[in-house]
Amino acid sequence: MSRSKLIAVIALATATVAGILQIRLAAWQEKSAPGTVSVTLCDGKTDMTVPGLKPGERLDRVRAQAAADLFLAEWKRHNPDSPWLLAQSNTPAQPAPAATSQAKAPAEPKQSETYSRFSERDKLVWKLETEKFIQEGNRIFHNADAFGGTIGVSCDMCHPNAANTHPETYPKYQVQLQRVALLRDMINWCIQNPTKGKPLADDDPRLRAMEAYILSQRTGKAIEPGKH
Repeated sequence: MSRSKLIAVIALATATVAGILQIRLAAWQEKSAPGTVSVTLCDGKTDMTVPGLKPGERLDRVRAQAAADLFLAEWKRHNPDSPWLLAQSNTPAQPAPAATSQAKAPAEPKQSETYSRFSERDKLVWKLETEKFIQEGNRIFHNADAFGGTIGVSCDMCHPNAANTHPETYPKYQVQLQRVALLRDMINWCIQNPTKGKPLADDDPRLRAMEAYILSQRTGKAIEPGKH
């Protein structure tokens, strides 16, 4: 290669690198520009600025849903091979019948014997208390103020009926956290990042209620810890 061609190649490479750096610098400046609010999406690596939102402000329900729709569109653009599943039905799925075995297992105490001392009224109270707890989680899931979000975006705006949360796959390794996580850990991660709130304590009734609500939406699904 002649000296002139070599100089031309080096100049082209230098210009290309400079162009890439300018693009990255512009993106960083846009993300870090004063007077804007940037959030991290559910993949843990995609950042975007919330349109029209200034620090200390919060969006009304309509604008927050529009922002959440943009979050989801951006997530899909950066993760084209990761499908975002549709919302699950609120109607519990029927669990598959248990497999029968020809060999007789050793006799064990029946659960019915343990609970035989309790009345139908006791069981009704338990049922109503459980449903009330789940409904409280449902309320919090749909209300950014309830769980401490600061920009008006609530969980249901990206996860209607707890869609695409897969509670049956926890515990599992989450790259966002760089460790094995429980469902409540991921709920807290989402509170901190897409909704710009503060994490809730493990024993916070709001966190426990949200966890219960998400789990209730996957009734009948096989438990598969670690699945991605």
